[in-house]
Amino acid sequence: MTLGTVGFGLIAICYGFARFAFGLFLPQIDADLSLSSTVGGLISGGSFLGYCVAIVVSAHLTERLGPRVVATGAALVAAVGMIGIAAAPSSLWLAGAVMLAGSSTGLASPPMAAAVDAAVKPARQGATNTIINAGTGAGVVLSGPVALLMGGHWRVAFLVFAATALCMAIAVAFSVPVNAKPVGGSEKGLPRINKALKRLIIASFLMGASSTALWSFGSQLVTLRLGWGHTGVGLLWIAIGAAGMAGAWAGSLVARFGIDRTHWLFLGALAGGIFLVGFEGTTPALSLLGGALFGMAYIMLTGVYLVWGVSALPSRPATGLMIGFLTIAIGQTLGAPLFGLLMDQLAPTYAVITFALLAFTAGLSKSGKALKAGRCKQ
Repeated sequence: MTLGTVGFGLIAICYGFARFAFGLFLPQIDADLSLSSTVGGLISGGSFLGYCVAIVVSAHLTERLGPRVVATGAALVAAVGMIGIAAAPSSLWLAGAVMLAGSSTGLASPPMAAAVDAAVKPARQGATNTIINAGTGAGVVLSGPVALLMGGHWRVAFLVFAATALCMAIAVAFSVPVNAKPVGGSEKGLPRINKALKRLIIASFLMGASSTALWSFGSQLVTLRLGWGHTGVGLLWIAIGAAGMAGAWAGSLVARFGIDRTHWLFLGALAGGIFLVGFEGTTPALSLLGGALFGMAYIMLTGVYLVWGVSALPSRPATGLMIGFLTIAIGQTLGAPLFGLLMDQLAPTYAVITFALLAFTAGLSKSGKALKAGRCKQ
């Protein structure tokens, strides 16, 4: 329980505060630093790019240094990055700080998967992993009230977030196991990409790209469609985060209904959430409903990809998780600037419809027998 609680908190801070809160405060940051939608999308994409690099490094370091060192480093990187965001005097500085803060999420996930593999009984590992993964929703839902309290003072908000990250670094240093289970000599380096992993890469890439419609531009969409200010945007983030905590049940749903059925169901919810928030005739109630659908679906889907990756590489859980989460981030790296470009060059309606439809294409990739194979190997 201690590991699950600390892991939940670490993911909440790194994902909810250091990575996704940028989209929440983007309208205020835009007003202060004069960012266009395209530039905002590029900066947001930079956060995802930092994640891509960090998660590969993290999986490598976790297998060699152990989960405690890497997880503690993730919290410290999040703190430094968010201090940089708070102090940003220009768009260039902001881009670097956002990339650094976003990289903390890549550092955080692999060591937690390795820690669970080392410290939790096999029968409980899937549930524990998805509970920790649901910390993203908690971080997002907590960032909403901070936005409401701080109003337009986004610099102060990021300083508050940085302080919580420093506290979490201390908790991680005392709670996460020092060592992971040893990896066999023949399994070091890059894994063999089997069919299950290939399908995972395609699915997670497409889902990640579609999700940037709300993670990066949700606040701008409701400001444009509904004229919402700080309060309305904060409520949207609370709806996304609160529903996202339902992602803790992803492991149980996959075990009961299988990866493919669970995958299709929540891809549909993700697409519906994007459309309800961003279509031209949306209402406040529909936007909040859309945010809740999106938040629940996104965390559920990341839980699905977590179980999918770990099941495909049961002897290397940190690397299995890394593959799925890395390709989500690659999709987000490309998706954020593309959505911003579509908004600038065409219209928000075209961008929203395109990205909602993109979510469905991820369902064409089937998991095959990844979960069954993973259970047999365990």
